[in-house]
Amino acid sequence: MKNCFNYLHLQDLIVQKGDLMKTKYVVLLALGLLLLVCSRDTTKLEKGTPEYEFAQKISEKVPYFNPDQNNVVATSKDFRVTTGEVLKNIFSNMGKGVTRFYSLDSLKLKEVLKNSAKEYSDKKLLLVAAEKAKIELPPAKFDSIMQMQYRRHGSREKFVEILTKNGVGIEFVEQQIKESVIIEQFLNQVLSERVKPTEEEILQAYNSDKTATVRHILMQTQGKSESEKAAIHNKMEGILKRAQSGEDFAKLAMEFSEDPGSKTKGGLYENFGRGDMVKPFDEAAFSVPVGEISDIVETTYGYHILKVESRSKETRPLDEVRPELEQKFEQTKRRDVYFQYLEELQKETQFKLTEF
Repeated sequence: MKNCFNYLHLQDLIVQKGDLMKTKYVVLLALGLLLLVCSRDTTKLEKGTPEYEFAQKISEKVPYFNPDQNNVVATSKDFRVTTGEVLKNIFSNMGKGVTRFYSLDSLKLKEVLKNSAKEYSDKKLLLVAAEKAKIELPPAKFDSIMQMQYRRHGSREKFVEILTKNGVGIEFVEQQIKESVIIEQFLNQVLSERVKPTEEEILQAYNSDKTATVRHILMQTQGKSESEKAAIHNKMEGILKRAQSGEDFAKLAMEFSEDPGSKTKGGLYENFGRGDMVKPFDEAAFSVPVGEISDIVETTYGYHILKVESRSKETRPLDEVRPELEQKFEQTKRRDVYFQYLEELQKETQFKLTEF
């Protein structure tokens, strides 16, 4: 009932004159009206709206997102998230771009919707936690952030014009920016101590390899079905055997790699720092012995095979590089700490995603 009209408004509905029975009756009537208003599902999409039509098309392939059912996709002690909320958020965020969803097959669409539901629910979880921690965004700071956005696009009018052309409303964008800043402030407050490195961690980072040079072969799996990914993995196994048997790795990369950034250079990436690459790739680059070839490594891009060419350590004095090490350590650790904290928050609030 927290989001319904103020309970004190009931006083305006109570008859102050008349007998006791009449007053009791009116009070009960008022309470009934209150329950009726509060029980109405405000997240359900209204028929005849563009969001409802979008949901109807989506539900043809993923029935769980039927707008008339408005099924639950996540729950916690503080809130629940419905399919209507998720689809409305997608529609408001993408505007005319939602037509891209219509060409997806049912399996891919279901995967996209699951990810969208999780992202939206995680965000709501953090916003509720930020509200409890009394995190607020001063109007002056928000105005400053928006003015920066307007200047970046020429003016507020031009910014609104760009959004309108894409079917996105300025009110939605402003709300998204506001919520993102509030979450950032909240996480900075909660995670600041957790990401600070200890002296032992600083020394370990200083004495570890600083950069790596590798060659790699990538075969992309983004947007592929499970059967397609299995076929790609089998192909990569064949390439790995050829590399392990002594074939020229650079030539194999030029022949098979699908990475446009390194294919013509024989798969070469030179002197990149620890943490610069996606985590599985980074871990292989800094753990596989120099001169050796990795097993097949999977990232969000696809399947990789790495050959480590060389690694180098820091040559500057520790005191000189300490601030840099601290900053990089915090940036690297922040992602892990964030997911750890999110998991703690989910357990604390009994957060649960619905399988559909």
